Amino acid sequence: TKEKKRHMGDTKHFCPVSLKENFVLYPGLYEHAAKYQEKIYYFSTSEYRDKFLKNPEEYVAHNEPIQAPPLRVCLLGTHGAGKTTCARQIADKLGIFHIQFEEYLQELILRKTKEKVGPHFDEELEEDDNKMPILPQELEGFSQTMTKTETKKSKQEVELTDEEEAIKANLMDNEALPSEVLDNIVLDWWRKEPFRSTGFILDGFPRTLDEAQYLSERGLCPDIVVYIQVQENDVLDRLFPPRLKKWKERQYKKMENKKKLKELKAK
Repeated sequence: TKEKKRHMGDTKHFCPVSLKENFVLYPGLYEHAAKYQEKIYYFSTSEYRDKFLKNPEEYVAHNEPIQAPPLRVCLLGTHGAGKTTCARQIADKLGIFHIQFEEYLQELILRKTKEKVGPHFDEELEEDDNKMPILPQELEGFSQTMTKTETKKSKQEVELTDEEEAIKANLMDNEALPSEVLDNIVLDWWRKEPFRSTGFILDGFPRTLDEAQYLSERGLCPDIVVYIQVQENDVLDRLFPPRLKKWKERQYKKMENKKKLKELKAK
């Protein structure tokens, strides 16, 4: 009741320093409160409170109301819940960016890996390897020479930086991304243009408790987090048919290649 009677500052219960400097609506804490011109302001940290008190005029409204940042949404849910489909529709309707986190990670290393990495993609590559025809005996030596050359060339092309190695390990083995790597990726969406003034829906991040903790430590507050909850049967019905279709197509190609190889051997 007492809080309702209080005259709050221009940013209400959000930290005015976080808003001014980082363009983020960061909820202030009651223990970090300060009074200025008969109004109560709340701050995310004691350091920001002290910074405000040194020069409060820099953080309060003057002739116009303080501009609020654009909408920032985190969309979460299990694989196959329909996050990307929903995110695209929301982004289109609200005029904000759609960022599919794991797809973005793939793009960061795709230039060097030449193909997407991860357990699902590895399965497809293993199937593709089986359709390579066996060369005739007389070309075997030449084939081995070419294979060594291609392997050496491939290794030279796929020399990844430490950051790219961390991204690849995350995609393939679900290893946690270091904070330094996340800094080079995530911070820009909150602090740099065109995301800063347009807003975004972040599809599939944070994925773990550590990643959620990272957002909190960096003061990167989404305005809303949506979690799509679905039944296992719904996910199975959505994911199984297209995967079965791909598997059948690969098996058909595999049989066709075996048939062609048999014909070549007969000739």
